[in-house]
Amino acid sequence: MNWKYIAAGVFFALLWSSAATATKISLQSAQPFVIAVARFFIGGIGMLVFAHLIWRKRLPQKKEWLSITVYGLLNISLYLGLYVVAMQEVSAGLGSMAVAVNPVLISILSAVLFDHKMGAKHWLSLLLCSAGVVVAAWPLLQNSFATINGILIMLVSMLAYSAGAIYFARTKWSNLHILTINGWQTLIGGVLLIPVLLLTYNSELNRFDLNFYSGVLWLAIPVSIAAVQLWLWLLKRNAVTASYWLFLCPVFGFIIAAISLNEPITLFTVAGVLLVTAGLYMVQKNIAVKKKN
Repeated sequence: MNWKYIAAGVFFALLWSSAATATKISLQSAQPFVIAVARFFIGGIGMLVFAHLIWRKRLPQKKEWLSITVYGLLNISLYLGLYVVAMQEVSAGLGSMAVAVNPVLISILSAVLFDHKMGAKHWLSLLLCSAGVVVAAWPLLQNSFATINGILIMLVSMLAYSAGAIYFARTKWSNLHILTINGWQTLIGGVLLIPVLLLTYNSELNRFDLNFYSGVLWLAIPVSIAAVQLWLWLLKRNAVTASYWLFLCPVFGFIIAAISLNEPITLFTVAGVLLVTAGLYMVQKNIAVKKKN
């Protein structure tokens, strides 16, 4: 790895893990889908202005529209739509920790969908990661920082994210620019959420104040634009090694949540993070060794 790759990975993990705290802040003033749709429209339109009007990158063609729509459905509508709903009932620290389970989910989905063989280390890794989530969540559940319902919704959203990562890595994008892909998948994903927004909207539950605007703008620009651009760049280089950077999300996420929201960091938190990190490192190291051989 060169310094450019390392810097991209670290900044991706830092920005991506900050999304949980930004979501919690904006949820103090608005409904989940109001936040999500506003975020996706701001981020998507902003990227498309740069991609097509300033940089003059080409538009998607024919089947590329379908590929972008499928990716937007998985990565935006389902993953982030469910994520913002789950964050109503899950702490910011635990929300960022859940992201680090994705490498194992990606391995499992690859085994089920593409006949990728999973050995004992894969299953042990899954056990360690699951135990880590339970350990970290236990004191949060006792102190109303998370609910079973919130955790289940979060896990479903992580499945959508992992499926999206596999789909992106296995799709041939030709010479379509990353900013074009990201801009259109973000905007289309937001459009697909509009019916849900209209069905659930309640004007009395929304205050367009500093919490709303600061949270949405952070989610739209540093997260949806900068972090996702870095993630797609890492995925294009190598989907397996890209997932290593998700290891850092729990570390950054708990630190950010503790500083911004005064969420507790306990021995349960530390133990949970260590178990998840150990499990993820085990399975990814095993994959890396197999690729070298």
